[in-house]
Amino acid sequence: MGKRKYIVITGASSGIGWATAKAFAQRGKNLVLIARRRERLETLKSEILEDYPQLDIQVKSVDLSHLVNVYQVYDELKPYFIEAWINNAGCGNYSGVTEQDLKKIETMLHLNVEALTIFSSLYVRDYFNVDGTQLINVSSAGGYTIVPGAVTYCAAKFYVSSFTEGLSRELKENGAKLQAKVLAPAATQTEFGQVANDVTDYDYDHTFGRYHTSDEMSTFLLDLYDNSATVGSVSRETFTFVLSDPIFPYAGKSSHNQKL
Repeated sequence: MGKRKYIVITGASSGIGWATAKAFAQRGKNLVLIARRRERLETLKSEILEDYPQLDIQVKSVDLSHLVNVYQVYDELKPYFIEAWINNAGCGNYSGVTEQDLKKIETMLHLNVEALTIFSSLYVRDYFNVDGTQLINVSSAGGYTIVPGAVTYCAAKFYVSSFTEGLSRELKENGAKLQAKVLAPAATQTEFGQVANDVTDYDYDHTFGRYHTSDEMSTFLLDLYDNSATVGSVSRETFTFVLSDPIFPYAGKSSHNQKL
């Protein structure tokens, strides 16, 4: 294709998304940055263009917790050639299930599960047989381990991990050129802690014995991008980053699978 190539990053207005945008810009990648806060996106765009004026940076200010917006923004990006789609947008929640704010939970599920699934499905349909394309979905170490006080959040991220691992296997089994991958960070210093705990100040040094910065996590994401591995995960105990094949059990060629 002769079109300019772009990397799409959702949740780009802060944290891992922000750092990842800058990391891809250093590689000379054109970007489409998606998040709710236009001011933050415009600031990020300005900072990138100051260092890399040759790049094309598009911003889309949209609330992805509303599915109509998900379909609309994807349609707006049809004219672009998207070499990688990174579903990073998400939010968390710390509280017991009996006390959790259900409106907040609704938003979390719309964003972490529904928007990610719709974007993934639409992108896979359009780029299934396109060389060099990738889908990277950001899950969590909590997408492989149930964390006390974050049961619903972990369940949502278990969905992200299993969906993406399953999609990766499905693509490979069907000879697709597109790759699907999942990034599973452990504690990372972003706005996540404030939002998940409904507080204005959140001290990562006080709360966690260890954590990564957003810049460190963006480095891990690019390591995954450069590798043929399906999963890039951070250990909650050692905080080491490991690239691996899919982790969840897979029925594969089981005789008990549905016969088509």
